[in-house]
Amino acid sequence: MFGAMINSRFDKNLEADVPESQNVIPRATPLKPSLKAIIVGASGGIGSAIVRRLAAEGYILALIDYSDGPLKSLCNEINKTHGENRAIPFKHNVTEYKKVPDLFRKVVADIGGLDLFIYVAGAIYFPALDEFNFDEDHKMVEVNLLGPMAWMSQVAPVFQSMQGGQIVGVSSVAGDRGRVSNPGYNSSKAGFTNYLEALRNRLTRHGVNVITIKPGMVKTQMLNLPGAPEPMLAVTPEQAADGILKAIKKRKQVVYISGLWRWVMLVLTNIPSVIFRRLNF
Repeated sequence: MFGAMINSRFDKNLEADVPESQNVIPRATPLKPSLKAIIVGASGGIGSAIVRRLAAEGYILALIDYSDGPLKSLCNEINKTHGENRAIPFKHNVTEYKKVPDLFRKVVADIGGLDLFIYVAGAIYFPALDEFNFDEDHKMVEVNLLGPMAWMSQVAPVFQSMQGGQIVGVSSVAGDRGRVSNPGYNSSKAGFTNYLEALRNRLTRHGVNVITIKPGMVKTQMLNLPGAPEPMLAVTPEQAADGILKAIKKRKQVVYISGLWRWVMLVLTNIPSVIFRRLNF
């Protein structure tokens, strides 16, 4: 639906700026439409589950991640199951912000348009309660906040000019309030949540939907890291992906994957500061 519009915007620049790809997807036809999606952080737990769900829905997919091996393996799986060139891999470190504009143009050219953009890449470090680690905090801010800003600043104006499309950001319940356990992570996710809300307020008047996903704890490698908390209301990556796909289909705005988290965070956000600061989580 939106492919022709986005392609016309880029056509003048693509021939000069983007090398020809060996894996270019044939453009959709009126009789055989296909939706196009970019997933940043595609080979992780939630990312790979989302990819499988979207592939089953018939999407043409651009899969972006820094892990070359898992990324190619996932693409091979999708293409073997759903047809040749249904998924194209692009190796990219989200902290390489200056490379995003050119890569974005190339990705859109290769998949033949864009209808959906999902940022699910994330970084986390669990400090001790008496630990202050700027290096780790810096990494989390780079991946969790600056990375999506770099990508979405490219996607947003294109969708705005198209008067359509959806942007999905996987944030966290950790951004709902500053807790003693992880100031750096909480801040990076709070910034991302706020950024997504601002984009939503800008773009909704142009027909663009922006979804903030707050999964809560997810049963991924994150829970195996040193210092990770005991799982609470944890969901599987597949459950998270199902919730995200439902949110996309219904054009939701803010979604807690486990409904219980909405009530937990409602309580936590209303605890007076004089009491909240005494809690150890």
